[in-house]
Amino acid sequence: MIDCAIVGGGPAGLSAGLYATRGGLKNVVLYEPGLPGGQITQSSEIENYPGVFREEPPVTGMELMEQWQEQCFHFGLKHEMQKVERVRKEGDRFILTIEGADSVEAKTVIVCTGSVPKRAGFKGEEEFLGRGVSTCATCDGFFYKDKPVTVVGGGDTALEEAIYLSNICSDVYLVHRRDRFRAAPITVERAKAKSNIHFIYDSIVEEVYGDQMGVQGVKVRNRKSDKIEDLQTPGVFVFVGHNVNNEVLKDDNGGFICEMNAYGNAVVDLRMRTSVPGLYAAGDLRIDAPKQVVCAAGDGAIAALEAIAYVEENS
Repeated sequence: MIDCAIVGGGPAGLSAGLYATRGGLKNVVLYEPGLPGGQITQSSEIENYPGVFREEPPVTGMELMEQWQEQCFHFGLKHEMQKVERVRKEGDRFILTIEGADSVEAKTVIVCTGSVPKRAGFKGEEEFLGRGVSTCATCDGFFYKDKPVTVVGGGDTALEEAIYLSNICSDVYLVHRRDRFRAAPITVERAKAKSNIHFIYDSIVEEVYGDQMGVQGVKVRNRKSDKIEDLQTPGVFVFVGHNVNNEVLKDDNGGFICEMNAYGNAVVDLRMRTSVPGLYAAGDLRIDAPKQVVCAAGDGAIAALEAIAYVEENS
């Protein structure tokens, strides 16, 4: 029986694997169908991970995560290139259903399957993703210091990120498809108090355009008048929600095996414990996740320490 099964190989999963193995668990297995690393491996520049910095050329996400893999495997973390379809608890053990293989048993499970930002669906969004189109203001806002940017969305995250960007960028154009925001009133008030945030209501982004160097501008269409406005901003930040990768926590009837919030995030306490003893959620899967690599790593470490304590107490 596995001491600790880790589902998902991003920063949270790898950090959990490192702490679980170095903490004394002898049989720790990470399940990730591809190479471990997560979404961060697609980032061309990493500037905000403490202690990891290189000015020229910048450290890439792939370089950062390659070091993590080597470190984790050195201390005994095993990697199974398999997909976990379901996790369920029977008595004092967990059963992991593996795609195309036999089920396995585990004493504890840490789920770190993350989430994927939703796409707005405009022309050029995929083409320029990572070259001017971003889904993370904290990660990429600094690249547009004293430059104008466009923000797409109308929820709390969109407005909060617009406020964050307003402290870095010269102007922030906030494009929202409706005439009012879904965000909390106090967040809307804070955004409106910023003189360099410009609101473009009842509008959608039709197209992002640019060249080999990246984004040059955004074409925005008013849904009522059909008028097209050309915003010459080199950065476009899209915040229209996330799809949480929570399928592994569903039972055969489509319900969840642990408590989840309305958005499909696992409800955990400060120790990453779900409502099911021995089951932990870390990284973007959990409630209130900041969606930063350093935070996901911390989540994984906390979950691993809790898993170690759980195994010791129930041995």
